[in-house]
Amino acid sequence: MDGILKVGHYLVEHAEKIVQEMMDLALVHVNYQVTDKMLEQSLKNNVEFLELLANSFNETNDTAAEELIKWSKKNGEQQAAVFTQFSKIIQPYAKNRLMYLEYITNISIQLGLSTEEVAKINNRICYLMDISLTETMIAYETYRDELMIERQKEINKLSAPIVPIQKGIAILPLVGDINYERVQHLLDYVIPTIPDMEIDHLIIDFSGILMIDTEIAQHIFAIHNVLELLGIHVMFTGIRPNLSMVIVRAGIDFTSFHTFGSVKYAIDSIEKNLIGR
Repeated sequence: MDGILKVGHYLVEHAEKIVQEMMDLALVHVNYQVTDKMLEQSLKNNVEFLELLANSFNETNDTAAEELIKWSKKNGEQQAAVFTQFSKIIQPYAKNRLMYLEYITNISIQLGLSTEEVAKINNRICYLMDISLTETMIAYETYRDELMIERQKEINKLSAPIVPIQKGIAILPLVGDINYERVQHLLDYVIPTIPDMEIDHLIIDFSGILMIDTEIAQHIFAIHNVLELLGIHVMFTGIRPNLSMVIVRAGIDFTSFHTFGSVKYAIDSIEKNLIGR
């Protein structure tokens, strides 16, 4: 049997024992709490990795990389679900690679491999571990990005509610930084619900907004025009001086809008008009 394949068979047969020994050594350098579930998953993942590595000894680099990429994507998603910082994953990488090289080099020597064969195995280990790190990072970032998008959707739902305060009167409080995604959420999911809520007057309150840019200001005031076309009386409240400057720079004409210093003043105005009818 070829010496390199002999090492591969040995690694597969003893994969769990080898990985457990390496994990025991690696845990000495871990500076965060490790649960039993994390240890169990780590053992499973590393056994799979070692077996993939060992089975690759009779394959080309490209073929070996294809199999490892699939494993790394799954591993990256699992790591992203546990660690919020990629540094937690990459920090032990150098020590772990050195440990793999030392363990497998010693096994190769014990099985009588030549220096050339040992070097070939070590090159394969380094190549595949670098491939694994790259693909794990890509999968990690993809998972975290998708998670952030979903969380942002939930934040949008919570941060832009239509709140009825009296019969026929509701308030839309805008809170935090207003960006394109939040404005799009308003247009797609919030504004379409207003006609079904039997609202005659909608107060859009800006007092909780930290900052907007001119493009976002134009979108928000376009919402005003849409609602007016639906027969809803729209009022703006809480527009601070810094927001006023942004609105002016956006080329928006204030004179066509009903603006008030606070929600209370807007409600007082509505009630006064109702009494006067």
